[in-house]
Amino acid sequence: MSKNETTEWVSLQRAAELLGVHPATVRNWADKGELPSRRTPGGHRRFSKDDILRFAGTHTDVQPLEVQIILQNALGSTRMQVEDGTLRDVPWYTAISDKNRDAMRQYGRQVLESLRRYLSSGAPDSGLSDAINLGKEYAKTLSNNNLTLPQATRGFFYFSDFVINSIITWSELTQPRNSSEWANLLRQVNTFIHAMLLSIIEYYEE
Repeated sequence: MSKNETTEWVSLQRAAELLGVHPATVRNWADKGELPSRRTPGGHRRFSKDDILRFAGTHTDVQPLEVQIILQNALGSTRMQVEDGTLRDVPWYTAISDKNRDAMRQYGRQVLESLRRYLSSGAPDSGLSDAINLGKEYAKTLSNNNLTLPQATRGFFYFSDFVINSIITWSELTQPRNSSEWANLLRQVNTFIHAMLLSIIEYYEE
């Protein structure tokens, strides 16, 4: 059976979502021949999910592969939302100063890196200390901008949802896979996220 008969093909936009980058980046990779693609009769690009997974594996040197790509996807999706102006009229986002928005972007990368270390090390309870400290820093930055606890919580949920959605996306992409492994990964991520959220709430209450 040929590859075309056995492989699921996705659009340029979907490929970009899976890899956590802008569609123009995927198009550039395809133009250079780095990421294989084919054209539909209408001239639209299509990408094999198998090729996307292999490509992702050659563009990361951190294991496990799924964890690295999930977090890359979340960071890329967040960046696109900010750059596209999606948050322009959202009250909690507009209340943050430009200076602190830059700080929050760096903070976001620190959160994802800490989460990666936590997951890659087997999600030990000791690893939650980073989540607690990051939650306090997040709360401190936003409270200095006079954001209320509900506003800070809405912002936190907005970005943490990208991580959860990325896990769901990659659990679909890499099937067949033991479903219990994905369920365990989701529980570990939620444990980290909940530790951060509780830390944020405690900071505001103090």
